[in-house]
Amino acid sequence: MSAQVQILGPAFSTFVRSVMLCCEEKGISYETKFEINGEPLTLNSEARQHYHPFGKIPALLHNDRTVFETASICRYIDATFDGPALQPEDSYGRAQVDQWSRAISQYVDQAIVRRYLLEFAFPKGPDGQVRLEKVAEAEPEVMSILRLLEKLIGDHAFICGDQYSYADAILTPMLDYLSGTPNAATLLPAGSPLNRYIQRMQARPSGQKVLNKQ
Repeated sequence: MSAQVQILGPAFSTFVRSVMLCCEEKGISYETKFEINGEPLTLNSEARQHYHPFGKIPALLHNDRTVFETASICRYIDATFDGPALQPEDSYGRAQVDQWSRAISQYVDQAIVRRYLLEFAFPKGPDGQVRLEKVAEAEPEVMSILRLLEKLIGDHAFICGDQYSYADAILTPMLDYLSGTPNAATLLPAGSPLNRYIQRMQARPSGQKVLNKQ
């Protein structure tokens, strides 16, 4: 039986994993792929720009439809398929999920993923070594972002209150990777709200299936 949707992008991408988490939460089948008709979706390739006008990932293929940008993909999945709702019913609650999904996709991603995690994932120092000076340079902004997120979560179970939403799906892969870095004990100290939060997300059935992939 063919998958209900296809996710274009590598499974190690935080944003691709966000879409995968939403699919798991909704109980729909999916496959990730990084080529179309045998053509790799390399940066600036014609195939990649066909599905995302700015050549980014992920993009979602559903029947004859294409949706790009992670938050929009997650919202589309929630609205299109049966299963647990990934956002509240009231308009203000939905606005909260939408605004934080966008903020995480932009500001949190830039600080944690682009300026910090990529130094570990794709080292650019001599002989492929991690540039520790770049890591140290990025850490203050990472700490500032984490304090903001910790204040946002407070005593709630999820990022936007007491209901799992696609904002959690967007944030979770970032914090999951962060929890595996050498300085994780400092960034996400044991017993802190964010440490407890990411442990809960990792323990969810969706987290068990998606976050453990290589």
